[in-house]
Amino acid sequence: MNASAKFWNKVAAGYSRQPIAGEAAYQKKLQVTREYFQPNMKVLEFGCGTGSTAIAHAPYVQHIQAIDFSSNMIEIAQAKADAQNIQNVTFEPASIDQMSVPDKTYDAVLGLNVLHLLENKEEIIAKVHNMLQPGGLFITSTVCLGDTMAWFKLIAPVGKFLGLFPSVNVFTIKDLEKSLTDAGFVIDYQWQPGDYKSPIGNAKIVFIVAKKAE
Repeated sequence: MNASAKFWNKVAAGYSRQPIAGEAAYQKKLQVTREYFQPNMKVLEFGCGTGSTAIAHAPYVQHIQAIDFSSNMIEIAQAKADAQNIQNVTFEPASIDQMSVPDKTYDAVLGLNVLHLLENKEEIIAKVHNMLQPGGLFITSTVCLGDTMAWFKLIAPVGKFLGLFPSVNVFTIKDLEKSLTDAGFVIDYQWQPGDYKSPIGNAKIVFIVAKKAE
């Protein structure tokens, strides 16, 4: 088990009890996402955490495959789904790095509050592009520390080594936009919650719906 998985397993129970930060912004993201969803869609969510978003979206699509490399997070997510009798979400402890699925498998992929936690975001964005059907959607909400907290890259390795926080990648909103367009996506919708307070500090958050060419 890698260091990041150990970190998230350790904090999973406490994380699940925390209230959603920026509830109004979260609800808007749900609403915008559902405007793109269709009942026959097959969706992947990677980095699903304790499953709240996958469960909230379940009534609007055919099926959601929800993965997280923290097995403790997945246990909590499955318990939530069982309690609500959610039948069309499959929770699985897995990493998108290790997933092997045919190209053009999904109609939409969700990567919410996770891209900044990846050391290889360009590789993952390219992999998501391959996973999507033509016209498919990659929906992200991402902490972009590079715009206001570029100095964080100096302390991130130390914090990770000490187990104070997981691996954190520092980049700007423009960097993220370029990563998406370089992979072949077109940004169809973009919004930055003005009143959102990042758990990492005064960081910018950007919500993007990117589309694969048809």
